[in-house]
Amino acid sequence: MKKISRNDSCWCGSGRKYKSCHLAFDEKLDEYEERGYMIIPHDNIKNEAQIEGIRKSGVATTEILDIVASNIKVGMSTEEINTIVHEETLKRGGIPAPLGYMGFPKSTCTSRNNVVCHGIPCDKEVIQDGDIINVDVTTIINGYHADASRMFMIGNVSPEAKKIVEVTKEALDRAFMALAPYGDLNEVGRTIDPFVQSHGYSVVRALCGHGIGTEFHEEPQVDHYSSPNKGYLLIPGMTFTIEPMINEGVFDVDILEDKWTVMTKDRKLSAQWEYTVLITETGAEILAK
Repeated sequence: MKKISRNDSCWCGSGRKYKSCHLAFDEKLDEYEERGYMIIPHDNIKNEAQIEGIRKSGVATTEILDIVASNIKVGMSTEEINTIVHEETLKRGGIPAPLGYMGFPKSTCTSRNNVVCHGIPCDKEVIQDGDIINVDVTTIINGYHADASRMFMIGNVSPEAKKIVEVTKEALDRAFMALAPYGDLNEVGRTIDPFVQSHGYSVVRALCGHGIGTEFHEEPQVDHYSSPNKGYLLIPGMTFTIEPMINEGVFDVDILEDKWTVMTKDRKLSAQWEYTVLITETGAEILAK
């Protein structure tokens, strides 16, 4: 990590001298780095004001998904879902982060059945009885981002569809419960991967979770598959998403001609759930769900 003088102002912005503020904290991080852990930059460790800002955005994101849950139904177009997300975001004084992000044309992602993620809402795409669909919402309020997605089971879904939705949600919850301050972020993948494999499913490897807060995508990268290596150290003040994408068949994916829509290679079902989480001094907190 970047070194600063003991008598300089601390990097956290407290106005205190480094030696009486975060010097001991950084020395602790240095010890973990020597043991092989990756350490995120100081800029990605959130202070109390930033955490409160992200928490506010998280409340809005969760509320918007609750409203989607109350309205989603057979016969609704995915464009109608986009309209709900867009209007409810503006009502809360927010900005829909996906809109215009690297050219994305809509305010939310809607991913049905064999679409893994980044599905583009469209007035010609109509929800059918038996569909499973992911709605992904990211809200910006006063410059702070929070990101979450949910699966919705529409009408009379098949037992196979119901199972992959429920197993994916349980995998996410198990991964969240595995988080602990000064633990290993790779425990997320080591928790999710064997659990979903025990049900015959695979974890998408081409996409991952990510740090979030003052930007849409920050460090660290959050992998959902198993790794024997040490990953990022879980430091109090870290905020990131866990968003496993679980396929019924192979983990391979295709990106369609629109350059956004990600679909399973074998066109079998896929499911995804997502939380924004905060690492605290005593455990972890869900900021958006």
